[in-house]
Amino acid sequence: MNAFIYSLLGVVLIAMPRFVFAESGVEVFQGCRFVSSEWADGDSFPVRLPDGREVTVRLYGVDCIETAAANETLARRLRAQRRYFGIEAGDGIDSGETARMLGVEAAIRTASLLAEPFSVETSFTDARGSGMSQRVYGYVTLQDGRDLGSVLVGEGLARAFGVVRSRADGTPGEEYRQRLADFELVAAGSRRGAWAKTDWSKLAADRALERDEAHELAALMGKSPPAAGVDPNTASASILETLPGIGPVLAGRIIEERDVGAFLTADDLRKVKGISDGVLERISTHLRFDEAERQNIATPVGTGGISNQRASD
Repeated sequence: MNAFIYSLLGVVLIAMPRFVFAESGVEVFQGCRFVSSEWADGDSFPVRLPDGREVTVRLYGVDCIETAAANETLARRLRAQRRYFGIEAGDGIDSGETARMLGVEAAIRTASLLAEPFSVETSFTDARGSGMSQRVYGYVTLQDGRDLGSVLVGEGLARAFGVVRSRADGTPGEEYRQRLADFELVAAGSRRGAWAKTDWSKLAADRALERDEAHELAALMGKSPPAAGVDPNTASASILETLPGIGPVLAGRIIEERDVGAFLTADDLRKVKGISDGVLERISTHLRFDEAERQNIATPVGTGGISNQRASD
């Protein structure tokens, strides 16, 4: 009898849907497959979902080194990543090429880790991209239960950097960010991956130079909020960062919070950790709430339903 029950249970489990809706508003797709592509890198790659759809997943919270510098934007990003890790020239190869090769190593490692079916959790938040396919932020859980982003950071093939959001299991995005930071610290101390190429005597100077140049570039470009205002419910991370007092961390927290529920007024931004009365006062004149108005029209009073599909960097 027990054997029959176990056999029946196995049939039921196989017949279960391959994706579920988590309480956090994230869809969890099981049995996903990696799609080989020449342009995929360590943190952004095409995936085939169980229903046959193909999307490009951009990992939350991690940033692998670029595999190419085909244009000015990619070249600047590659330089910023090289400076973050403090990568210097070695074995007759300049520092930029050394960094790029580490990016290639990360891409190969990701493809290897995704050789077996894996799970993807995503709210289909727009991660922008090149237009080759739909690009969305997501978390990836390997077949052995490990988190892909954590593995890459722990092996020194990615930095803990970028937008995060709450996990399907309820783990807050900020907690996930801190866990990645811990993995990065261990990887750096163990000189794993890119950290094996770090010139520790120049690391602080490299990072300071990157910050100085980024600030100078922003000033030259006249980086300021769009004249039409910024809707915190739909703005990308880069647009949110044009608001006075909003940097990458606060932009990421705004994106995480809006996935839980739309901001209806400027005062709603107080629930974002780190936004003080002073910051709110400075940004309030630059805000608009078009998305909130659409939500109010689309959702009758009392239903409590608010879409959590948003655009972000």
